[in-house]
Amino acid sequence: MSDELEARLYGVLANRRWAQAAASGGLDAAGRVMDELTDEEWLAAMQAHPRIGERGGHAPASSEREQSRAMQSPPAILAALAAENRIYEEKFGHVFLIAAGGRTGDEILGELRRRMRNDPATEFEEAKRELRQIVRLRLQALASS
Repeated sequence: MSDELEARLYGVLANRRWAQAAASGGLDAAGRVMDELTDEEWLAAMQAHPRIGERGGHAPASSEREQSRAMQSPPAILAALAAENRIYEEKFGHVFLIAAGGRTGDEILGELRRRMRNDPATEFEEAKRELRQIVRLRLQALASS
């Protein structure tokens, strides 16, 4: 198993167990491990992502690319995203996740506001679905590079 491949896969999903399974056993093994992730592992993977509109996280180049359209939003939209991201985190205890690729700041802000009406259990499941989508998109980008 290549340490470099495992490191690249960790950039897809910030979970060592998942990255090891993906590197050694392929997508089927990675899918099984993803299905077995604990709530704590999901939360840790979520926390590895920057807020929408911010740089950083465990895969900054990917996040920057995925958020590029949203980052072209007017300053008022970016300010609303920043403020409402923090309110979201206070309510749910984790960063707001959305597959941001190709979405405008307005679209993301609308989704953030919609999801603020969720109860914590519903929102956790929705955030996990979004993270799964981000993983799929990042795996596609990795395969095509």
